[in-house]
Amino acid sequence: MIEKPLTPADVEFVTTLHGDDPVSFVVLMQPRGSKDRLLRAIDDIALGELEQAAQEGDEPEGKEALEPAERALTHSVAALEAAGSRARGHVVQRRPLEALRGVVEETRADEVIVLTAPHFVEEFFHRDWASRARHKVGVPVLKLFAHAVDEDQPSAGG
Repeated sequence: MIEKPLTPADVEFVTTLHGDDPVSFVVLMQPRGSKDRLLRAIDDIALGELEQAAQEGDEPEGKEALEPAERALTHSVAALEAAGSRARGHVVQRRPLEALRGVVEETRADEVIVLTAPHFVEEFFHRDWASRARHKVGVPVLKLFAHAVDEDQPSAGG
């Protein structure tokens, strides 16, 4: 599960987690939602990124965030394939944890990787994706912090 396009460092990290064992990925990406705007702004402030906090209202959300999310997903799947892994992906607009559980059951996944930026407020209250997924999917959930997105990579709206 991702929220931004994978950087080359992210791809290298997740594709080498299990050494030389072959791995395949089903990447789920959720477009940004307006309900998350305040939490994103608080996280930006906590990280000392005041300018980003002020610009949260300018980020595409809802239906406007769908196209950037699809571009970011396409980029991420292609990057995983270029690294030698099998990969496919889906943009998840509703009930992401239910979608994640469905993918785990369908593919008989060994584990889930949640690759995300730090979300201090959500993590403090255990409302972040990884904490919530641990109660839903029935397999180990590994939470990793994503690397910063390069300027020349597709955006997922932030």
